[in-house]
Amino acid sequence: MEEPPSSRHELAVLIEDAGWQEALPDAEALVLRAGRAALADQGAPLELSVLLTGDEAVRALNARYRGQDKPTNVLSFPADLAALPGEARLLGDLALAFQTCRREAGEQGKTLAAHLAHLVVHGTLHLLGHDHEAEPEAEAMEARERVLLATLGLPDPYGPDPLEEGGAPAAGATTAGRGGR
Repeated sequence: MEEPPSSRHELAVLIEDAGWQEALPDAEALVLRAGRAALADQGAPLELSVLLTGDEAVRALNARYRGQDKPTNVLSFPADLAALPGEARLLGDLALAFQTCRREAGEQGKTLAAHLAHLVVHGTLHLLGHDHEAEPEAEAMEARERVLLATLGLPDPYGPDPLEEGGAPAAGATTAGRGGR
């Protein structure tokens, strides 16, 4: 993946589930590139934290904060805090579940790296106020994701599913349904 332009945004990555580093030794760098791409056009400096964890931790968070006792691929937790003068404003936190993300990537015929980058962009856009509850919002959010992922050298995550077209997954194919929230 190509590196997006440098940013004054602050990103922190915590890898809690060893599966992430075993499957993707460059997981932290990938998350940083995807997060910076999603924040690149934001004027004021922002701070984003990303937790790469497992299904059980995400299940517990999902149950506690969304009333859904099941894991999901990505959860977004917006912060509603004003920035201190001269400091980056805390945008929020993302939590991604390794086992769910790995399973989805396999089911969708794409690499775990491409899926992780997509979900970091997707979750960051949620923190920036984008949503996909109504079709017009979903179309706008997906269009923004396509543009941002293209800056990282990744294909359209909402393109045709090569598995549904009767063929083997294309190398680097990134098909996905609408991600978690």
